[in-house]
Amino acid sequence: MTIDLSTTWVGLKLKHPIFAGASPLVDDLDSVKRLEDAGASAITMRSLFEEQLVAEQLAAHRFLDGPADAFAEAPSWLPSTGDFALGPDAYLEQIRKIRAQCTVPVIGSLNGTTPGGWLKYAKLIEQAGAHALELNLYDLPSDPKQSGADIEHQQLDVVRQVQESIRIPVAVKLSPFYSSLPAFVTKLEHSGVAGVVLFNRLYQPDIDIESLSLKRTIHLSDRQELQLRLRWLAILSPSTRLSLACSGGIHEPEDVMKALMAGAHVTQVVSAVLSRGPHVLTQLIAGLTRFFEEHEYESVTQLRGNMNLARCPEPSGYERVNYIKLLTSWHGDSASR
Repeated sequence: MTIDLSTTWVGLKLKHPIFAGASPLVDDLDSVKRLEDAGASAITMRSLFEEQLVAEQLAAHRFLDGPADAFAEAPSWLPSTGDFALGPDAYLEQIRKIRAQCTVPVIGSLNGTTPGGWLKYAKLIEQAGAHALELNLYDLPSDPKQSGADIEHQQLDVVRQVQESIRIPVAVKLSPFYSSLPAFVTKLEHSGVAGVVLFNRLYQPDIDIESLSLKRTIHLSDRQELQLRLRWLAILSPSTRLSLACSGGIHEPEDVMKALMAGAHVTQVVSAVLSRGPHVLTQLIAGLTRFFEEHEYESVTQLRGNMNLARCPEPSGYERVNYIKLLTSWHGDSASR
C-alpha cells in the first residue's frame, strides 16, 4: 500500500503535516539545516514584534528629523532593542539566507495588534523571499473602556492592511480568548486570509513576594495543552474552508494523529524540539507513518477531520453537555478518602 503523507497549508504543498513552529532555532543557520535534515516540512521564523518595529522607526525619526530630545518620552513604553534577538534588517537577511540554503518553505512572522506603519514589514518579508506570512494577533486587553467588539474590529483592520500589501498567503495565529471564536474565524475567512493557527501561548508573569517585583516565566508546552486545541479544531473544521494548524501540545506521534483527526491540516512543533532536539521531528514522522500502515490509512486527507464535530460518533463530547457530564459524574479520588 502506498501512503501519501502530503498535505496543503495555506496553499503550500508540504510533504507531510509536521513542521517547525516559531522558535529561537531559526536565528542560527546550522540549527535551521538540522531542522530540515530532521524532516521539517516547513520552517517558521520567530516573530518581528510591533513594538520592535515602532522603536526602530522612532530611532530613525530622531536621527533624521530633529534634536535628540524631540522623542525623549515616546519610547518609554517600548522594550529595549536589546531584548530582541534579530533586528528588522537582520531578520530579513536571515530569511534570504534560509531560502538560499533550504528547500522547504519559509514562513515569516509578524506579531502585533494595532494598525500602523510597522505593517510595511509584511511587504519586506515577502520581498525577502518568504513563502507565506504568519500574523500573530497576541493581544492583552487591559482598558475597561475597550470592548471585545472594538478589539476584534482593530485586529481585523490589521489583517486587512496586511492582506492588501502582499500577495503571499497569510495565516493568522490566534489566542483562544474570544467571545465567539467561530464567528471571528468566519470574519477572518471573509477577509481573505488563507489559514488560522490554534493557538499562541500567553506567557504569564509571576510575583516575587520578597522583592515585590514581577518575574518573567517561560514554561514549554506539555501534552495536556493539546486538548484545548483539539476541541476548537474539531468545532471549526466542519464550518470553515481555511487551512487549520495545531500549535501547542505536540510532543508524540499520537498528538499529531489526534490533531489531524480533529481537523488540522498541519501541526507546528516547538517545545518538543527545544527540549529534545530536532531529531524529535524524525520520530514524529516515523510514528505517523507507522500509524498509517497499521490502520491502513492511505492519505492525510482520508484521516483528517474524521473525529471533528460533524463526523465523530459522540459530538456532544466537544460541547457544553460534556462539561455537565464530567462535573456531575466525578466524585473525587475514592482511594484518598
